[in-house]
Amino acid sequence: MQKLFEVKQYDLDFYHRYIKDFLPEHIIDVHTHVWLDDFSIPGRIVNERTVKWPSMIAKDNSINDLMETYRLMFPDKTVRPLLMGQVSEDIDIKRGNGYISECSKKYGLPSLFVAKPEMTAEEFERGIEEGGFLGCKVYLSYSPRYIPDDEIRIFDFLPLHHIEVLDRRGWVVMLHIPRPGRLKDPVNLAQMLEIEEKYPGVKLIIAHVGRAYCDEDIGNAFEVLSGTRNMLFDITANSNAYVFERLIEAVGTKRILFGSDLPVLRMRARRICEKGRYINIIPKGLYGDVSADSHMREVEGREAEELTYFMYEEINAFRIAAEKTGLSREQCGDVFYNNAAKLFGMV
Repeated sequence: MQKLFEVKQYDLDFYHRYIKDFLPEHIIDVHTHVWLDDFSIPGRIVNERTVKWPSMIAKDNSINDLMETYRLMFPDKTVRPLLMGQVSEDIDIKRGNGYISECSKKYGLPSLFVAKPEMTAEEFERGIEEGGFLGCKVYLSYSPRYIPDDEIRIFDFLPLHHIEVLDRRGWVVMLHIPRPGRLKDPVNLAQMLEIEEKYPGVKLIIAHVGRAYCDEDIGNAFEVLSGTRNMLFDITANSNAYVFERLIEAVGTKRILFGSDLPVLRMRARRICEKGRYINIIPKGLYGDVSADSHMREVEGREAEELTYFMYEEINAFRIAAEKTGLSREQCGDVFYNNAAKLFGMV
């Protein structure tokens, strides 16, 4: 059987030097996407409202591929994922949700229902309950078409009638916030706080640390969010150690969760920021033609050979932040296992 992806000696050395001893034996990954290429809707024209580069990493990610990824990347660890379907307009989400529900029951794994804002409260609640989901995953691409991309608000794709159901049932919502200002955007912050204050039963997870991938994405967000008590933050697909430091200082370690965004973090990449814009440094030719994507920059030679998985880069960045903020091994264990185990009833 051909390996899903190559494991180089450089990857093994990086893992043993920076990752292996930092991680606990058991890990929960709260942010994975699992779907089959067969779920694509033929002829569907997609008006992309988000970046395109993640689609270059993998055409799909079956449950078997996901578990094989963990085996290759963490050979001496046990990883349990939270499953979600793919969030894209050209994916049949009914089939996607069905597959996630099936995988969740077969493997005893927690999962989230991909929801669209036009669903009625009854459809939304029934879909989550009948599929055995713990809550939902919502995404800005499903916002009404008439709203300009830069003006999308959280409540445009996570409507109040869905929030009311989540609040009443005590369910989880995985939220990828919109808008060019990312975490520091005042509209985002206001609506995040509105959910926190008015709907305390909602288990709100802010994905990617609110997409604060560069220092400039922070603004005064952590001052504003330091007063929160309920919302959680995952570190998914983020490799900014300074952002992680500020997050730890603002909310402590009990509300931070490890997530990967697999299959995206299978990518060989190192992320940098230039003038507040993130750029993924990748090996030349590995992901096809990336010349039209300003978030991708190819390198060759030794620099390319010394690019490991984005997964390792994320974890290493959190390790650096943990050291700088003086976290204990127990606190790191909270981030990589205990917090999610409590949230999902896996204790």
